[in-house]
Amino acid sequence: MPSPAPVIVWFRQDLRLADNPALRDAVQAGASIIPIYILDDDNAGSWKMGGASRWWLHHSLNALRNGLSGNLFFYRGDARLVIAELVKSTKASAVHWNRCYEPWRMKRDGDIKSMLEENGVEAKSFNGSLLFEPWVVKKDDGTPYRVFTPYFRRGCLKAGQPAVPLPAPKKINFADSPAKALSIEALELLPTIHWDKQLEPHWTIGEKGAQKRFAAFLDDGLRGYKEGRNYPAKDHTSRMSPYLHFGEISPRTLWHDIRARMVADHAETDGDHFLSELGWREFSHSLLYFNHDLPTQPLQKRFSAFPWVKDDRGLLAWQRGMTGYPIVDAGMRELWQTGYMHNRVRMIVGSFLVKDLRLHWSEGEKWFWDCLVDADLANNAASWQWIAGCGADAAPYFRVFNPTGQGEKFDPQGDYVRRFCPELSKLPDDLIHRPWEAPPLILQQAGVTLGKTYPKPIVDHKQAREKALAAFQATKGISSEQELS
Repeated sequence: MPSPAPVIVWFRQDLRLADNPALRDAVQAGASIIPIYILDDDNAGSWKMGGASRWWLHHSLNALRNGLSGNLFFYRGDARLVIAELVKSTKASAVHWNRCYEPWRMKRDGDIKSMLEENGVEAKSFNGSLLFEPWVVKKDDGTPYRVFTPYFRRGCLKAGQPAVPLPAPKKINFADSPAKALSIEALELLPTIHWDKQLEPHWTIGEKGAQKRFAAFLDDGLRGYKEGRNYPAKDHTSRMSPYLHFGEISPRTLWHDIRARMVADHAETDGDHFLSELGWREFSHSLLYFNHDLPTQPLQKRFSAFPWVKDDRGLLAWQRGMTGYPIVDAGMRELWQTGYMHNRVRMIVGSFLVKDLRLHWSEGEKWFWDCLVDADLANNAASWQWIAGCGADAAPYFRVFNPTGQGEKFDPQGDYVRRFCPELSKLPDDLIHRPWEAPPLILQQAGVTLGKTYPKPIVDHKQAREKALAAFQATKGISSEQELS
C-alpha cells in the first residue's frame, strides 16, 4: 500500500514549534512532513533582509533545524519556482504556511496559492504572526484606523482575547528528504567581514532563547516596566522584538503570559502598558497592510514637498555615532555593537536625523533596516514616519526632541552614555550630556579633547530646530510650537 502524500510545511517568519498553526495542522492531519525554508531575495527586491537580520536568520534556522531533529531543508531563489518544483518532485498533496504581511510577500504568496490550486494541490495559510488579522480590526464604518489609541482600545480590545497559544507537537512524522536541498552555508547569510562577532554576546537566538529571555523579563523586568522602559541604562525592556519578528515566539504567547502575570504579580499597570506595545506592533502591520507604499511614501502627502537636506557628512556622522551629542552617539553605537537600540533612544536619534539634520526619514529607515536584528518592514516604516511627523498618529513635526535634555532626563547619571561612549566616561554627571560646556580643566582631567577624542556638535540644536520649523511652515504652516525636553 503506497504511503500517503507528504505535506510541505513552509517556514518563514515563524521559526518555532510552539504555537505554529501551519505545522500543527499538518501534524494533526496525520501527514508526513517536509519542513522547508526558502531564502527569496528575488521577490524581496530592495527589501531583502539587511546584514544584521541575515546574521540572526542564520542562527535561528540552525536552532529550528535542531528542534526538528535535522529535518529542515533549505532552498534559495524565487519561491514560486522552488515550491512548484518541490511539489512535483515530492508529489506533495498540500503546502502549509503561516501568513506574512509585507506587500511583496502577499503578492507572491497569492501567486503560489493560485498555482497550487490550479494543479490540484491544497494550499493552506494561517495566522501565526499577529494577534489579529489586519482586516479584522477596523472601524465600525469598515475603514482602517489611522490613530493608535482608538485602534487598540476600540479595535483590538473590542475584538476579544487573542487565541490561546498552541502547544508544540509531541511527535512529527517526517517524510523522506527532498532532492536538491542546499546546505545552510549555501544561503550565504553570514557577513564576510565578521563584524557580527560583536553581536553574539548579546543574544541567545532561537525558540529556546526567546522563551528564556521572556521568562527573565517576566521575573525581573515587568514590575516597573511602564516607567523603567524609558531609561536606557535600566533593564526594563523585554528585548523581544527580534524574536517576534522571526517568529521564535508568538505574540499570543506573550499576550497570555503577560495577562497571567498581571494578576499573579499585581502588575496591572505595567502589564497593560506592555500589551499596548504589542498593540503598536499590530497597528504598524495594519498601516502597512492598508498602505502598501508606507515604506517609501509619507502618509501625510503634504510632506512630499518638504525640503529635505542632502548632507552626506552629516549622515555619516549620525551613522557612526559621531554627532557630538552623547545620547545620540551612544544610541548609534549601541545599534552597531549589539544590533539593537533602546526604544526611547530610537526616538531621540530619529528626531535628530530628521529635524536637527533635516535628512529624509528614509535614510534612517535604510540604516536601521541593515543594522537592526529586529528590522521589520511594518514597524520600521511606521516608526520612522511617526518620528518624522508624516505618518499616521504621528508626533507633530513641531515636537523636536532636545537631545541634551532627553539625555539628562532619561540617563541622569550618564550610565548609558558611559557604556557606549567610553571616551566621555570620566566627565561628571552634570556635564556628560553637554561636554562642549565643560571648562577646559574638567575636559583635561577627563581626558577629553573636543574635536579630537570626541567630536564637537555637528549642528547647534537651537538653530537647527528653528530651521526645521521654518521649513515645515514653508510647506504647509503651523501655528504652535512645542519642544520636548
